[in-house]
Amino acid sequence: MKNHLKMALTVMLCVLATACNNNKNQEKMNTNKSELNKIFPKGKKGSGETFTGNAYNIGLVDADSTYTTAVGNVYFEPGARSNWHSHPAGQILIITDGVGYHQIEGQPVEIIKKGSVVKCPPNVRHWHGASADVGLQQLYIVPNTEKGIVNWEEAVTDEEYNTSPTNSSL
Repeated sequence: MKNHLKMALTVMLCVLATACNNNKNQEKMNTNKSELNKIFPKGKKGSGETFTGNAYNIGLVDADSTYTTAVGNVYFEPGARSNWHSHPAGQILIITDGVGYHQIEGQPVEIIKKGSVVKCPPNVRHWHGASADVGLQQLYIVPNTEKGIVNWEEAVTDEEYNTSPTNSSL
């Protein structure tokens, strides 16, 4: 009986030590601002006609007549952002990592970060992108694609972007 108890205690201590070590590694990984936990491949670099800075898009679900929904992932490097744009049927963003900004025209800039869910109403101009110091990774969902997917407009100026909350307020 004593041997079984000693063995059980030894196993429990090993499991506890391993778990504590894994938590330390996880904390180190999460504090490195330059590395995001990528869920999907980075994708192709977005056009300079629709993005400022380096943004990478990969489509995950192509729009078709059955689902009429487009889903994809965009990775924004620090400082990168979309142009002003709108979606005929709206858009939903799910932030999977990083920190960034979202603005609906005429409203204050909002901070978005891992776990944020953003609803962009139909036909409403908005933009989104990474903060100046931390990248941003987002899933986008565009419903009812039979109405259209996106209407790209002019670039967000540096002045507009620089009115975003500073990273010190994050």
